[in-house]
Amino acid sequence: MTLFTPLRLREIEFKNRIGVSPMCQYSAKDGHPGTWHLVHLGSRAVGGAALVMTEASAVQEAGRISPGDAGMYLDAHVDSWRPIAGFVKEQGAVPGMQLAHAGRKASTAAPWFGGGPLTHEQGGWTPVSSTSIPFGAGHPVPRALTLTELDQVVSDFQQATRRALAAGFQFVEIHAAHGYLLHQFYSPLSNDRKDDYGGSFENRIRLLLRVTQAIRETLPQTLPLLVRISATDWNEGGWDLEQSIELCRRLKELGVDLVDVSSGGILPGIKIPAGPGYQVEFAEAIRRQAGVATAAVGMITDPTQAESIVATGQADMVFLAREMLRDPYWPRRAAAALQTKIKPPVQYERAW
Repeated sequence: MTLFTPLRLREIEFKNRIGVSPMCQYSAKDGHPGTWHLVHLGSRAVGGAALVMTEASAVQEAGRISPGDAGMYLDAHVDSWRPIAGFVKEQGAVPGMQLAHAGRKASTAAPWFGGGPLTHEQGGWTPVSSTSIPFGAGHPVPRALTLTELDQVVSDFQQATRRALAAGFQFVEIHAAHGYLLHQFYSPLSNDRKDDYGGSFENRIRLLLRVTQAIRETLPQTLPLLVRISATDWNEGGWDLEQSIELCRRLKELGVDLVDVSSGGILPGIKIPAGPGYQVEFAEAIRRQAGVATAAVGMITDPTQAESIVATGQADMVFLAREMLRDPYWPRRAAAALQTKIKPPVQYERAW
């Protein structure tokens, strides 16, 4: 079964083709993960996934989606993350950190508190973006970043990478999707700048390429670099698959080893034709036309479906999110369904 064959990216071998997507838990304190994050990520490593990624971890305090978001913007965060990365690795999974900046989608409440924008009285802050256009009705007007501040963003992604390495993570993923800061720059729907970071395709992708280059120079050559993109905005006049393919060619040239292919998120209210595997075609097109490894994401829930995606070359890996929330042991269930044996932790062997 292809789903349970190893995949090697640089000097890191993933024991199978199943990854745990980043999933915000909104449960950190001042950016520090806690026991919840250890159990959440650790149980999915025990469950048999080859790749376990942290939630979007902010590179700046102002880049958090919510006050409860995890971060890697302080040196002190390293000690909070280290036992989590260590435990994931002990279970035979590869621990990775997704680094992010929420941009104009920052300063919101946790979903169970409604998820809406926070006022300053509620602990919110003024978000920043490529533009001064708010995300949507009721959202605060963001402050457009200056050129000096963009240099600082690049530096902070780089410094967060150093911290991730110090904490024991074995790869980094750049979050450049779902309407967050880097996506806000490359999508024409959220970038009306008149300087070197707006207008043309070359200008709109400039910030992401700078961040990518800075992180690749920081990571050891033995460790892989991933990037998550939104392959389409699902909206006329927005970012699309053709631009994504060209972007991914550039990312590969800069040393990106795998593109995590998602979509949407740049504007509220856009109707997305979601369904099982609805984004797989984007991963396949990027893999074939940009010549870079991809991961397929989005409503992948059935073991046969996952096997087909990797066996037919539509993607090199499948990343699961909500299905992993429902069942941390999904890889073990998938192995049984596909009549493949995978070794359980020694503590659990008597159940197999």
